[in-house]
Formats: sequence, structure tokens, C-alpha cells
Amino acid sequence: MYKRIIPCLDVNNGRVVKGVKFVDLKDAGDPVEIAKVYDKSGADELVFLDITATHEGRGTVLEMVRKVADAVSIPFTVGGGIKTVEDFEAVLNAGADKASLGSAAVRNPDLISEVSAKFGSERIVVAIDVKKSDDGSKYNVVIDGGRTNTGIDAVEWARDAVARGAGEILLTSMDCDGMKAGYDIEVTALISASVDVPVTASGGAGTIEHFYDALTAGGASAALAASLFHFKEIDVAELKQYLRDKGVNVRL
Repeated sequence: MYKRIIPCLDVNNGRVVKGVKFVDLKDAGDPVEIAKVYDKSGADELVFLDITATHEGRGTVLEMVRKVADAVSIPFTVGGGIKTVEDFEAVLNAGADKASLGSAAVRNPDLISEVSAKFGSERIVVAIDVKKSDDGSKYNVVIDGGRTNTGIDAVEWARDAVARGAGEILLTSMDCDGMKAGYDIEVTALISASVDVPVTASGGAGTIEHFYDALTAGGASAALAASLFHFKEIDVAELKQYLRDKGVNVRL
């Protein structure tokens, strides 16, 4: 099984943005143009997250999804603001290969089962944003773009989500997001070992070595990053060659 490298397009008001710990957003460009570049660069997949849709109580921007889907040939996941089976279907109909459930799945876990029954688990990504508890004893699930700490144990929630039909887990460490000090290997390894579906590590990449750590010590099936790729600090093709040279099974 190939390990995947996935650029993430965080979109706000029609532009790709990047922040630190989900705030202080900086403009990184047009999502369609950026998607085209990644399609040619050797990225395995793309993730498109409408990062303020849930907080602002609106749906995903479907027109943008259509434009991005038309521009790329690689698999494409969309998340943000998907609250119902109908929302999920609309995103797939707009051209996404998979759709991601985050806050809505925590509030209504049955949504995972309903979507799985209708579209198949292979099209469902459950996004889990986590923050380490104050005493360091566990990782809590946070929702609403990091604004609400649910106190739910992240490992237990990952197991529950998979049992209900999640085909993949997108795991983001809010503590590490945008810090460029490395992925949270501890929680990545915990959740990768707890479920039998692919886990994508997200939040904290700063060097090519960090990707290697997530895909080996962290046990992740894929590693996701945003600003490193958007601002050309790391080239996808060069990263994948480095990983191949280190013995990681990536598609060149």
C-alpha cells in the first residue's frame, strides 16, 4: 500500500488561506489555480476544507468544489459545513471523490452510519481535530474549527466513527497546527494503532523529516500539509523522492 502525500486547501471567502492554530489567516491564492499545480506536481490527493462554514452556519461553497474538481484528475476530498445526508450528496455530485464529516458527526454520530449506508464507507472521511488535555492524560476532540472542546476522548471517538462506517480518519493536532515543529506523533500513533482504516496525519509539518516521522513512527497512511506546499517551502516531488530514498513506499 502506497503512503500518500496530500496538500490541503483551507478555503475562506473563496481564497486559500493558512493560519496558526486555526487563526491569524493569511492569503495563499486561488484554489483552482493551486489545485492545478498540485495535480501536476505529483500530489496523491487533495483535501479542500471550507474552514469557516461550520462556525458561520452555512453550507460548503459548491461552485468552488465544481471548479476545483474540473481542474484536477487526482482524488479530491471536501469538508466543512456538511451537516446532513443531503449536504454530503451535494458535495459528491459537485465532483468530490470523498467528503469529510467533522463537527456534525460529533453532534450526530448516526450521520456517519446514514452516509455509509447510502454512499459506502470508502467515500467517508471523518475529520478529528484534537487537543491534549490540560493534565496531559488524553487527547480531547475539539469541534467548530477548534472553538469548542468537547472533552470526548479522541481514541474512543476514532474507534466509534470507524465502527459506524468511516472509511478514513483525518487527524489534526490543534496544538501543533501551523507551528512547523512536527506532527503530534503520539496521538497519530495511538489512533493509527486503534483503527483498521487509513489515518492521515495533519497539523505541524515543518520539514521533510516530519513527513517521514508521521508515516513511519506515527503509523499514518498519509501526511497532509498546507502552507509548506502553498508557499513553496517544500516541493511535493522532491519530498516524495526523499521518502522513497528513505524506504517509504510512495508513488513517484
